[in-house]
Amino acid sequence: MDDDGGPRTPESGVVRVGMVDDHQSPVWGIERILERQDDLELVGSAPTVAELLDKATDLDVVILDLRLNDGTTPRENVSTLADHGIVTVVYTSGEHPDLLRSAARAGTLAVVLKSASEEEILAAIRAAAGGEEVLTTEWAAAIDGDPNLDAVDLSPQLQRVLTLYASGGTSVSVGQELGVTPDTVNEYLKRIRQKYADAGRPTRTKLDLFKRAVEDGWLPMPLRDS
Repeated sequence: MDDDGGPRTPESGVVRVGMVDDHQSPVWGIERILERQDDLELVGSAPTVAELLDKATDLDVVILDLRLNDGTTPRENVSTLADHGIVTVVYTSGEHPDLLRSAARAGTLAVVLKSASEEEILAAIRAAAGGEEVLTTEWAAAIDGDPNLDAVDLSPQLQRVLTLYASGGTSVSVGQELGVTPDTVNEYLKRIRQKYADAGRPTRTKLDLFKRAVEDGWLPMPLRDS
């Protein structure tokens, strides 16, 4: 990580990628995809996070399989990598939403299906390397089925502010839609953020607000681009 706790920025302009998967065929597939990219380098792979870190710790992104045979949980693995300043992209077949939720709670930045296109995989790696979260249908579906989410009770007015703002609106445009001032919208947003913080579901960014709106059913789950 850099000095302010954010993701490290590769000085060389090349993102150093590691991969953790205890099956060799997915590793070969990622190796083939990355070998043609000038800005991405697969530095190494291993069947466990511990073994990968024994090989290299100066990584920017790790592509992480959810189900490993060493008994570790996705949450443990994402947290261990984060302790080394390394962000994760979960690479999964998608049939274990409970494992996805475990990784999501630990702060993984992206979830990519093993059936995804090369373009989707590359976009997720590059976005994660830049510290950007990648909201996908798989993430939303896993969270939607989470029985441990503490619901947040919002008034009809706060619901409208959340949905309008999280859908891409600004304080000005939301205010115009609702007939209130931008300052009033900002005050509403503070209330919304506080309610989610009190429920243990912080909303530090606009994407976080979008996630919360999806989780609580105020907005529909995103659809995959065809």
